[in-house]
Amino acid sequence: MAGRDVPAGRGLSSLLPLIERVPDGWSSATYDGRRYGVTKTLRADGRAVSVYAEELGGTDVVSTNVYLTGDSVELRPCEMPAEKVLAFLRDAAFDQVD
Repeated sequence: MAGRDVPAGRGLSSLLPLIERVPDGWSSATYDGRRYGVTKTLRADGRAVSVYAEELGGTDVVSTNVYLTGDSVELRPCEMPAEKVLAFLRDAAFDQVD
C-alpha cells in the first residue's frame, strides 16, 4: 500500500530503491545542472527516513520524510509537490566517496 502522497503507480517497490540510492549522512549531488548538499537521516531503526537537499549557492530546496511501516511506505514531502521530490530522488547524481 502506498502512502497518500505517492502519485498513482508509485509504491513500495519503486520508492525504496530511490531512497536507498541516497548515501547516509551528508553528501553532494548534481541535479538539473545544479549542485546540492544532501543530508539523509535514519530514525526509528530505519523506519523513518529524512532527506533534505539544499542547492549550493542557490535557493532551491528538496525535503521529504519517508515512513516504512510493515509492507507499506508513505512519502511525506515537506511543503512541495511529491513529483518534485521523486524527480530529485530519481535523477540526482551523487558524488562518489573515496
